[in-house]
Amino acid sequence: MSPDRTLTEVSVETLATRMAEAAESLQLLDVREPSELAIASIPGFQAFPLSQAESWVATLPSQLNHDGETYVICHHGMRSAQMCQWLAQQGFTNVNNVRGGIDAYSQLVDPSVPRY
Repeated sequence: MSPDRTLTEVSVETLATRMAEAAESLQLLDVREPSELAIASIPGFQAFPLSQAESWVATLPSQLNHDGETYVICHHGMRSAQMCQWLAQQGFTNVNNVRGGIDAYSQLVDPSVPRY
C-alpha cells in the first residue's frame, strides 16, 4: 500500500451511526494527550497519545486487526490524520479519520461531551 494513499475521512455522524450499529467490532483510537482525555472522551475509544508513540509504536500493529474497521479521533482531526497515515503505512486497510474530532462530536452528536 502506498504511504501517500488518499486519507479516508468520515463525519462524526457516520462515526456515531457505526458505533450504534457495531461498536463491539470497531477499533476506536484516540490520539489526544492524557490531559485532553481527562476533560472529554468517548466511551469505547482506546488512548494512544501521539506524543507517547515510543511507548506503543512497536506493539500497536500486533494488537489490532489490520483489516478491522478502525476510527481515529483527536481534538479537531489533524493528529488523527497523522495516525491514519501511519496505520496505512503499517498495512492497515480500513482506517477512517474522524473529521472535526471530538470537538465536532460534542457539537453535532453528543453535547454532554465537554468542549475545550
